[in-house]
Amino acid sequence: MKLNKCIGGLLMLVCLTSSLSVHSNEVVINKVVGRNSLVEEILTLILSKSDPDAKLKQISEELPEARTIEELLLNKIDLLWSGASPSLDEQFEAVRIPLFKGLLGHRIFIIKKEHQSRFDNIKTLQQLKTLDAGQGTRWGDTKVLKDASSPVITTLKYPNLFYMLEGERFDYYPRAIHEPWDEVASRPELNLAVEKNILLIYPFAMYLYVNKENKALHKKLVTGFEMAIADGSFDKLFLNNRMIKDALEKTNLKTRTVIRIDNPNMHPDTPIDRPEFWLDVTNL
Repeated sequence: MKLNKCIGGLLMLVCLTSSLSVHSNEVVINKVVGRNSLVEEILTLILSKSDPDAKLKQISEELPEARTIEELLLNKIDLLWSGASPSLDEQFEAVRIPLFKGLLGHRIFIIKKEHQSRFDNIKTLQQLKTLDAGQGTRWGDTKVLKDASSPVITTLKYPNLFYMLEGERFDYYPRAIHEPWDEVASRPELNLAVEKNILLIYPFAMYLYVNKENKALHKKLVTGFEMAIADGSFDKLFLNNRMIKDALEKTNLKTRTVIRIDNPNMHPDTPIDRPEFWLDVTNL
């Protein structure tokens, strides 16, 4: 009887150890939809470098960011991706390598088709400030524009911005260069277009964030990301992604008037001294 109990206990221990081992290699993430497929590809790449046994597991439905934050705090998911913000920096541990090479800080505008002439002669930030931007109320880059004293009209709901622009509540809607093309094309009922001449640049990163208690995953992500950058596989994946490639071709970055603004909200640990982490429009 004692022998049977001992064997039974050992079997339970083996099963429990096996279960924990499987779970430790499973990284639970938000459901990947649309443009976020590139995030999934990047995560797969960097985990393959530092932990080839790691597997991504998506939850069953896409959660909005506020809910994703709650789930990460409760350890129900393992990471989130978002534009850098003081709030997220305080709550979580950031993998401080820009997920999209700082692409979120390279902005072109959605405008009303008939308003292109308003932008044709704008060459400076002061001239741009004569027009109103539209942004999400809680977005990190909204604060960047406001800190630059650029007029900003905000709303809590992302879909509202397109209708507010069409209704002339503001003049332009700044979007990262990979974003506006599909957004305009998918709303043919609205009289919108991508502005042709201006590129607004400010330091702004999308980061991976993990629970502060999850030191092991943070280390895996940092190590794998550094390895993928060092061996060139990250740049190869990023620059050959169809969404990024199409956006760079359509945007004609080298022909646009560049307007730069500062981002005083950057975390002190932002790796601005690591040029390999950031997009350089002069070398595209």
